[in-house]
Amino acid sequence: MSLREKIETEYKIAVKSKDKNKISTYRLILSGIKDLDITNRSGPNKKDTDDSDILKLLKKMIKQRNESIDVYKKNKRDDLLKIEQNEVNILAAYLPKQLSEEETKKLCSDIVSKLEAKSIKDMGKIMGELKKNHSESVDFSIAGKIIKQILNT
Repeated sequence: MSLREKIETEYKIAVKSKDKNKISTYRLILSGIKDLDITNRSGPNKKDTDDSDILKLLKKMIKQRNESIDVYKKNKRDDLLKIEQNEVNILAAYLPKQLSEEETKKLCSDIVSKLEAKSIKDMGKIMGELKKNHSESVDFSIAGKIIKQILNT
């Protein structure tokens, strides 16, 4: 079953159970997928929207929600914070398992050692290696902070 089919199935279940929070989140996801379909059909590189496109969309949506969560935390808006957190949980369920911060730290240390990186100038090489081999399982915002810490010590 494709990712799109899973999301559509979950949307139908949410509608039947009348779960307003899930319904709105799934509508946002499906709307984003339709926008992707339109973008992919037009332009010079016509192609069908596949699971990797949908995963990129979901990651982007999670990133947006996390930025909103930070703002809501600063402004002590717990009501909005809970809504955004709920959406992140729903979106994250479709992504491959992300490495924990400790696992990411170990992976980054290993890559820094392997590439013999010495300064912040080597950050691009390290990030490139991470993206090449671990793009699905690493949160790059966390990895970037960790790499900076490693290279600055």
